[in-house]
Amino acid sequence: MSAETTAVVEQDALSAPDAATLRKVMGHFCTGVAVIAAHDGERPLGFACQSVVSVSLDPPYISFCPAKTSTSWPLLREAGELCINILAHDQKDVCSTFAVSGGDKFATVDWSPAGNGAPALGGALARIEATVELEHDAGDHTIVLARITDLTADADGRPLLFFKGGFGGFSE
Repeated sequence: MSAETTAVVEQDALSAPDAATLRKVMGHFCTGVAVIAAHDGERPLGFACQSVVSVSLDPPYISFCPAKTSTSWPLLREAGELCINILAHDQKDVCSTFAVSGGDKFATVDWSPAGNGAPALGGALARIEATVELEHDAGDHTIVLARITDLTADADGRPLLFFKGGFGGFSE
């Protein structure tokens, strides 16, 4: 690497934003909210997630990014078969339930097994069944790539949205 290139790399490292600034600025990007769920054969498992994105139509892939501190993700990874539940505008309480660690998150939530056995949440705007295929290290998170095996949506619903640290809905 040339001295000029090294200087640019060092300057970029010094000008990297701090976590608070990054969170504040990225908070201006509105996202949907989902619950990633699986069943390990004994109990349902899940966590709230806002980093869900469609990746490919052919083959059909979806991606999401659990935090490395997640205690739920290793259990869901082991199960392998997932149901990504896209929350509706009136499911903020469901999001809050799945945003915390521990406890029986499914005790107060209506759910039934999806076709792949993973929990499909009642009232969800859409459900995407998928199989975990790949993971990639990404700083304090993991990028998960899953192959979509089935999906369904409620054409009349509205999404739960996350924006600037708060929840809201979509008005037409």
